[in-house]
Amino acid sequence: MLAVRLALLLGAARAFYLPGVAPREYGTGERVELKVNKLTSTKTQLPYEYYALPFCRPDEVVVVAENLGELLRGDRIMNSMYELKMGVDETCKVLCRKELTEKEAAEFALRIDEDYRVHWVMDNLPSATKYVDETNPAKPLTIYDLGFPLGFRGSGEIPGTAVGRAYLNNHLLLTVKFHKDPSSFEGARIVGFEVEPSSIKHSYSGTWRRDTSETLPRHPSETLPRHFCGAAEAVFTYDVKWEVSDIKWASRWDTYLLMGDEQIHWFSIVNSLMIVLFLSGMVAMILMRTLHRDFNRYNAIEAAEEVEEETGWKLVHGDVFRPPQNPMMLSVLVGTGAQTFCMTVITMVFAVLGFLSPANRGGLGTAMLLLFVFMGVPAGYASAFLHKTLKGVDWRTNILLTSTFFPGVVFLIFFVLNCFVWGEKSSGAVPFGTMFALLVLWFGISMPLVFAGSYLGYRRKNVDLPVRVNQIPRQVPEQVWYMRPAFSIVVGGVLPFGAVFIELFFILSSIWLHQFYYVFGFLLLVFLILIITCAEITMVMCYFQLCAEDYHWWWRAFLTSGSSAGYMFAYSAFYFYTKLEITKLTSCLLYFGYMFIAALVFFVLTGTIGFYACYWFVWRIFSAIKVD
Repeated sequence: MLAVRLALLLGAARAFYLPGVAPREYGTGERVELKVNKLTSTKTQLPYEYYALPFCRPDEVVVVAENLGELLRGDRIMNSMYELKMGVDETCKVLCRKELTEKEAAEFALRIDEDYRVHWVMDNLPSATKYVDETNPAKPLTIYDLGFPLGFRGSGEIPGTAVGRAYLNNHLLLTVKFHKDPSSFEGARIVGFEVEPSSIKHSYSGTWRRDTSETLPRHPSETLPRHFCGAAEAVFTYDVKWEVSDIKWASRWDTYLLMGDEQIHWFSIVNSLMIVLFLSGMVAMILMRTLHRDFNRYNAIEAAEEVEEETGWKLVHGDVFRPPQNPMMLSVLVGTGAQTFCMTVITMVFAVLGFLSPANRGGLGTAMLLLFVFMGVPAGYASAFLHKTLKGVDWRTNILLTSTFFPGVVFLIFFVLNCFVWGEKSSGAVPFGTMFALLVLWFGISMPLVFAGSYLGYRRKNVDLPVRVNQIPRQVPEQVWYMRPAFSIVVGGVLPFGAVFIELFFILSSIWLHQFYYVFGFLLLVFLILIITCAEITMVMCYFQLCAEDYHWWWRAFLTSGSSAGYMFAYSAFYFYTKLEITKLTSCLLYFGYMFIAALVFFVLTGTIGFYACYWFVWRIFSAIKVD
């Protein structure tokens, strides 16, 4: 019955490709609203609202209500002057004529030089530029590139252009695809929105009159691009072409989500998973065989009551559960890691089920932020109970640090970066009202939930340790160079990073190259492999450490798997220098600042996974032997 119910739930989840978004039907001649969003560039990573440049703007600009995720990513959706009617084609329709000053023309030229792209929205579909990949002539592949270029620089390869001059794409061909199915619904549904930009030098006779110049005729001379080298006139025009499409509304996002390097992506993911699974299986097999032999040897000695000097990991049974140095900070980091882990798991589940679709702009960011806030209960519980287990008594400090330390560090970095973005007058700068809302979420919701979780953690009864802790700590013998903390921690982070670095490349590309990322099924599988590798590598390194009679495993368990965050940050620097063309100081600070935050999150996440795996491992092995 449970399987049947799950199958019914999965079937219901597939009923809508984009959960929470309902289709809209348009009648012939009905107005279709075109909204403008923002300007983005992979060179600067600084978004600007559309009307930051002197485009044609309506008398009254109406800002569409935005969620928290949209504000954080710099979306600013507004109305426009474009007039589109379902099924009605237009040719060279005039939007407006602008007399640009030298300053305005120079601003256009600067943004063109920085490779800015324009983003629009129609019926919740983003505008896109269509490309056809003819690598396989028998089956050409249509690929959408989000937005369309603001303009281009003249070169010898483009006829009629002067090398180095900026040309504005002032004429746009808007191709809107729609689907009709009289047997299912009335009217038409929009399933595609393509923009083909061009730069045209318009000409007209007499004095310009907007009320009589609804359209402009095209002449052969008008194919010459229009350049800006000072004060200039710009006439903005557009064509509208409506195309009937066989694409159904539920599948209209398929082209946007299509990955041009799909085969490489599949091969890389599968190859990575196979390697990690093979290594994990070998490690687990060796570990179990070695431990099984140790158990038999130790218990046989106890049964025979032989007087023999203890060797190996059993020798440290009186100190293995001795509280480490700085137990307060370890408890705080583990609690934050538990909070991050719960947020990640729930977000991943909702994403795999399709609830965080691209149609819900900013939905992923909003969900992650709110889930992190509401996961304050497991954070407080995990931190408080571990602090209590480690004989901590200052519970007030523990609660305060758990609720403020990690969020405070992230908020401080975010606030400093936001000041730089604000100085650039970018729409990516979070308004102070939104900043205040974030503080309300932190202090008004997250902190009380941490207090509630800590209350439950401190009320829980202490667990009985499997072995007693000696009053006098045992001296740790001199360790060989490869068993010293620094080396073992650095080596321990290699395998967890190896499980995710290929997927990390696609994630970085989606963030910094402004692409869609929607292969959450792969990401969930990689996350499961990450959990396994973090757990196994930490247990193996802990076993070797205990065999060397070093019982200081608490912090090393956390840092062994957590060190993979260092490799992640190093890889992000490699990606920066090999894949991106960022040269602006503010943009560089943004990239490394946000990647440092991502590395911190990865650090507490993987460190907590490794810590709990090692804690369980140590508990199990010392519970399985007989100690007087």
